[in-house]
Amino acid sequence: MAETQTDAARRRVLIAEDEALIRLDLAEMLIEEGYDVVGEAGDGETAVRLAEELKPDLVILDIKMPIMDGLAAAERIAGNRIAPVIILTAFSQRDLVERARAAGAMAYLVKPFQKSDLVPAVEIALSRYSEIAALESEVAGLTDRLEIRKAVERAKGALMTTYGMTEPQAFKWIQRTAMDHRLTMKEVAERILAETAGGEMAQPAS
Repeated sequence: MAETQTDAARRRVLIAEDEALIRLDLAEMLIEEGYDVVGEAGDGETAVRLAEELKPDLVILDIKMPIMDGLAAAERIAGNRIAPVIILTAFSQRDLVERARAAGAMAYLVKPFQKSDLVPAVEIALSRYSEIAALESEVAGLTDRLEIRKAVERAKGALMTTYGMTEPQAFKWIQRTAMDHRLTMKEVAERILAETAGGEMAQPAS
């Protein structure tokens, strides 16, 4: 828990929610958990402008907002690689989750939510965003990026199943092994898949 709090202290968050009371509650939850709320917006257009100006570590967007909705704002923010995005959705909007993912959202929260729901969503969004950034730094082509992501996702699953790792731990292990052995993450992923399939893989170092 201490590690999460240390990391959170450095995380700058922008909130966009047109209902002031929900926005206030969300800001209070984040601040209580050690996050730094650097900006608030009541519509998607303002959210995009603030994201461009403030360069936060994370943006939380409600789906239903005036001027520009959360999905359109997510497309702009995620598309320009400004920050990872979490989408807020009501129970009646569950059908919009796939659209949110397509817009570039890294995670979503269903309202009403508790603090216990918020922190895991934030950490998932930050973790997934850093993974994608690391993978994209390896190759320029879209097809190659997709192939690498598929291989790494399968390798993470193998590590999680075989050694009980969490998803972030599995990715960090792949990334560290690639750096230590001067391999690409795709090469490491392919070796993990081959070795776990053959039952020959050595216990990963912690």
